[in-house]
Amino acid sequence: MGERLQRTAVSTNVKERLDFSCGLLDPAGELVVNAPHIPVHLGALGLCVRRLRETIAMEPGDVIITNHPAFGGSHLPDVTVVTPVFEAGDGELLGYVASRAHHAEIGGIRPGSMPPGAKRLIEEGVVIAPTHLVRRGEPRWDAARQLLLEAPFPTRAVEENLADLRAAVAANHRGAEALTSLAAEHGRETVLFYVAALKARAEERLRAALARLPAGRYAAEERLDDGAVIAVRIDIAGAGADPIVTVDFSGTSGVHPGNLNAPPAVVRSAILYVLRLLIAEPLPLNEGILRAVDIRIPPGMLNPPFPADPAEAPAVVGGNVETSQRVVDTLVKALGLLACGQGTMNNLLFGNPRFGFYETVCGGSGAGPGFHGTSGVHIHMTNTRITDPEVLEHRYPVRLERFALRAGSGGAGRWHGGDGVVRELTFLEPMSLSLLTQHRVEAPYGMQGGQPGERGRQRLVRAMGDIEDLASIDGREVGAGDRLILETPGGGGWGEPKT
Repeated sequence: MGERLQRTAVSTNVKERLDFSCGLLDPAGELVVNAPHIPVHLGALGLCVRRLRETIAMEPGDVIITNHPAFGGSHLPDVTVVTPVFEAGDGELLGYVASRAHHAEIGGIRPGSMPPGAKRLIEEGVVIAPTHLVRRGEPRWDAARQLLLEAPFPTRAVEENLADLRAAVAANHRGAEALTSLAAEHGRETVLFYVAALKARAEERLRAALARLPAGRYAAEERLDDGAVIAVRIDIAGAGADPIVTVDFSGTSGVHPGNLNAPPAVVRSAILYVLRLLIAEPLPLNEGILRAVDIRIPPGMLNPPFPADPAEAPAVVGGNVETSQRVVDTLVKALGLLACGQGTMNNLLFGNPRFGFYETVCGGSGAGPGFHGTSGVHIHMTNTRITDPEVLEHRYPVRLERFALRAGSGGAGRWHGGDGVVRELTFLEPMSLSLLTQHRVEAPYGMQGGQPGERGRQRLVRAMGDIEDLASIDGREVGAGDRLILETPGGGGWGEPKT
């Protein structure tokens, strides 16, 4: 599925950066297996499919799309395409295949569809409530085009949007073919038996991993750069208990006034990812892991309200990319697994009425007991590539001046944190620049006596030489000759440095 999606997409974001994910879900709408794609996408697919099942008819020949956070979406640029899969002949449901891909432009008040100043969902782009893209085998491309162009803040790249949606439909078709072939060869009951066995195996492995930890409470608190609090309590009850672990985010800040609200699907993704780290075995990222987990997310920044009118719903675009990373930081800190990594995706966007560009930029990972952090990598909830220099300069009016490791930015320790990077771009024509980042104020923590990693920073050097420091979340209009210098955070160190 992933190979077909990448090969048939046209956008740089999907074809080059691999900002997409594919998964297989069982008839109950629970994630079973996945390609090695993006954790923040994959962990949310199950909740998304289950919300769709409750909301819209899903019959043979149907394909459903949505990006709405009230229906298991993450943020508006991530468009989910779901195909129910039915056995040939009697039409029994075998499960679902799903693709989620980031559209670098899907409307909103600023090119790139991740406006730093957004306060309402509708300002971030075209809001797609659960909708049939294909109904009983009949495609609805004209309706999709109309939806993308007639929103209050329509897309600036409708042909690219439609091409990538066609690629997602093709990927799902490949997955559906493979699943029906599997059932034809081995029988539906056999296939579903092993689907259930995969989930049972994941649950058993989580219970075994948790049994190695002392029963009790593990708690931590972290702050976003603007002071908003993420608090978590992890109560491990011990072997044989059901649930064996409770994850409670009580004490987290209320609804964020900006765009750092994270829908519950994103928070579940972060929990699933961290528990998968705890298992430390080669298992699919599947929802059997969550069977023994009680998740409590009170209303607030990690569980914002979504009124029917998107103009009244809070903004979420930064919640998926930034708050998700900081939730992982907080969970990892509570469990003491490793030092903090860069804790951000360093979202970089620019564009004008003709296009929108988006990429995430790597940094340092945190050190742990017995290993150094890694330099210049994407960490935790993201798993994308950087844009190749040749592709970047060929397709967009920018010049890449520098892309290098930021030496010494990793925290010191017995095991040192990985270094961040420096990425320097010169703009060749007027456009809008947006940045969504974290760890520009709060430093990535070290553990067990290790030192924190260096905070990131970003500056705009104007063509005439003036220098403007940019905030964690910022947006500016730039002209030809203006230059962005982006320095990403290093990871924290682990243990007291050697003397």
